[in-house]
Amino acid sequence: MYINDDTIVAVSTPHGMGGIAVVRVSGPQAVDTVARRWQGAPLGTMASHTAHLGRIVDSQGQLLDQVVLTIFRAPHSFTGEDVIEISCHGSMWIQQQVVVTLIDAGCRAATGGEFTQRAFAAGKMDLSQAEAVADLIASQSRASHRVAINQMRGVFSRKLAELRQQLLQFVSLIELELDFSEEDVQFADRGRLVDLARHIDSVISGLAQSYSSGNAIKNGLPVAIIGATNAGKSTLLNALLHDDRALVSDIQGTTRDVIEDTITLGGTLFRFIDTAGLREAKDEIESMGIERSYKKLDEAQLVLWVVDTTAPVESIDDFYRQLAPRFEGKHVITVLNKIDCADPAQLQRLQRTLPNTSLISAKNGDGIDGLQQHIVAAAGLPQIDDNALIVTNARHYEALTRARAAIERSIQGLSDGLSGDLVSQDIRECMYYLGQITGEITTDDILGEIFSHFCIGK
Repeated sequence: MYINDDTIVAVSTPHGMGGIAVVRVSGPQAVDTVARRWQGAPLGTMASHTAHLGRIVDSQGQLLDQVVLTIFRAPHSFTGEDVIEISCHGSMWIQQQVVVTLIDAGCRAATGGEFTQRAFAAGKMDLSQAEAVADLIASQSRASHRVAINQMRGVFSRKLAELRQQLLQFVSLIELELDFSEEDVQFADRGRLVDLARHIDSVISGLAQSYSSGNAIKNGLPVAIIGATNAGKSTLLNALLHDDRALVSDIQGTTRDVIEDTITLGGTLFRFIDTAGLREAKDEIESMGIERSYKKLDEAQLVLWVVDTTAPVESIDDFYRQLAPRFEGKHVITVLNKIDCADPAQLQRLQRTLPNTSLISAKNGDGIDGLQQHIVAAAGLPQIDDNALIVTNARHYEALTRARAAIERSIQGLSDGLSGDLVSQDIRECMYYLGQITGEITTDDILGEIFSHFCIGK
């Protein structure tokens, strides 16, 4: 893998104006380059991991800003190179001028993810840990933060390393037999090899299956709010968000398009999607909105079916019969709304006949806390502890799927009595795909694709 050996610079704090901004410099000439624009204690004598007050000037020696400079000397830095972080005032003009004067002094503007890519190249982290850096920055909930932290700590990497070591022992025994094929010796007990392969298959399968939950944790679990017109869907969305996000009126068909917003419940991000009321459309625009409602219903993992408990019970039953086929395979909560106006006898009947009910008055806020708890429980997402292994990355999922297919072929080959060289090929293929996740096996194209999605300065 080719990494530029020049010195790079970028603003590492978010774009925009703030109290302070951090300009990061990394490379073999970081200290000498910054020294050309630094007025303060000599950089050459500064110890690693120390901070110093001084001034940054432009090429004419004019003061740009009074700053705090922090120095990290190789190899004890994020990138493994000499790194200097300059904390300046957060004016966008100052940020720009500090970067410009350092470029004039000999730095190159960093590309997206280049600092993390250099950290990977220096062996400071493997590829899955590098990807976790981006996930940590983007985390929007306690659960997504914990998953990213675990991956960055190497919990996932250590499990993959353990699997690859087991596979290496596996294939070594088989290939040793090939070296002595003419002597008809057997170094590996086939029964034990099958048991080991099945164990590895079980672990890989578990990791791959966790992707569904992991993707929901990372991006937010989609929750479709559906129901008939005027059932109270938009009112419910506003109540959940504690904000007037959706327009509410007594006019049927007020919501004609999908409205989406997020909220964190129980440490997990949920994406609530308010949809157009389901009925026979009165015009083309409403018809398009209803079509989108059905699409969101089909895509959602969790559905809140909002029922107007004051509506005729026959219309509710008919509505349920129409929707029931679309509910298959989904977690559905039947939200019985307007309980403050409902007939008690009808309310009891609906509770008996409809699935997984939750009683609320969205307008008054009654039952909303209980519904939120119901939503968290229905989501069924795993608890995230310090050792949780959950896959959130599509690239990792694809590699695990291919690794699983390879190990299952080796199991079948051992059961069918195939020759060791054929079985060995499948095992090595499994090792190859696991190695792709951590970057032990990779290409410049893969690295370029991964790091291109990183923000500049990270």
